[in-house]
Amino acid sequence: MPFDVDELSKQLVHRHRRARSSVVVVAEGAVPLQDSVSWEPPTGTFGSIVAGAVGEMVRKELEDRTGFDSRLTVLGHVQRGGTPTPTDRVLGSRFGVAAVDAVRDGDSGVMVGLQSESIVRVPIEQIAGRRKPVPDELVDVARSLTV
Repeated sequence: MPFDVDELSKQLVHRHRRARSSVVVVAEGAVPLQDSVSWEPPTGTFGSIVAGAVGEMVRKELEDRTGFDSRLTVLGHVQRGGTPTPTDRVLGSRFGVAAVDAVRDGDSGVMVGLQSESIVRVPIEQIAGRRKPVPDELVDVARSLTV
């Protein structure tokens, strides 16, 4: 869901009337509302999203629009995921076994994923280049936390 940089700026100014600081979390795939900011997302060597690029744009825009000092932290994989739990480790092992099974079976062009409790093979063409938007219910929860 595209975000409005102006609206975010207004929310921060309002929040700073009673709070000394804020944390803004920006997903790697986030995109601003069309015409809300002049920005073209940079892409990597293989057309992928450049990690931290949208975060840097948001940081600069918010600083310019609010006058608040801002800093950007691009979280690494370990920071994003934290320490794996035993369940995470078992799931990783299940994914590994399923991937090896797919290779053994000559089933290429697939990825392994979790559906309910089952490990399944999903054809890459079903997921490549597609976006999986955040469900509206979770967006509503996130909005309720910004007040």
